[in-house]
Amino acid sequence: MARAHALVAAACRITVLTGAGISTSSGIPDFRGPNGLWTKNPKAEKMATLQHYLADAEVRELAWQNRLHSPAWNARPNDGHLALVELERQGRLHALVTQNIDELHQRAGNDPDRVIEVHGTMFRSVCWSCGDKLPMAETLERVRAGETDPPCRRCGGILKSDTISFGQALIPEVIARAMAAAETCDLFLAIGSTLSVFPAANAVPRAKAAGAKVVIVNGGPTEMDRFADALVVGDISEILPGLVHLAD
Repeated sequence: MARAHALVAAACRITVLTGAGISTSSGIPDFRGPNGLWTKNPKAEKMATLQHYLADAEVRELAWQNRLHSPAWNARPNDGHLALVELERQGRLHALVTQNIDELHQRAGNDPDRVIEVHGTMFRSVCWSCGDKLPMAETLERVRAGETDPPCRRCGGILKSDTISFGQALIPEVIARAMAAAETCDLFLAIGSTLSVFPAANAVPRAKAAGAKVVIVNGGPTEMDRFADALVVGDISEILPGLVHLAD
């Protein structure tokens, strides 16, 4: 912890990568943890796989019900999110790369232009055929009204959340921006991610190779712990405020 404090205090250009672990204190379950979404419900991973989603109407119907009742709609930013707002206020947040789709960073107060959403956002729906995008709230109203698998009103195509599913190509420009942010910081701070999903996880060795120090904060071990100059394991919403404010 002392080593992490010293590294954060000395940094001027900090790139942050956040995963699901930063949002668990806001009531949004992670995926692979003991109480994770996929750990408790193996079908949930199928709903997040593009091949199954496009091919199976039953999978889509389950997915729409899951979206309708997601705890993320009522979630509020926690102290971990607010700590990153403070880091930006200090003028030391270079970029905020997130694997999360819950927009809690923006709702906490981080500049949306500084947030790089590598896996998209759950707050929009998109048509797989024509690409038409709408606020997710509008599409969910159709589900509440009885449409179990609402088609695109423009072309009749399949609608999904505007997020990156397994088997779906990421947006090259977004990934390029994330990697550039990793390679141009003096400290890379990875928070709440198992660092096992690529290409986002590759930001850690890229930052290290470019000369940045690496601090990892997580609830357990990660796939990139060997790159860490400091590794802090524990409650993220308790750890981050201390790291940021003591570095103020």
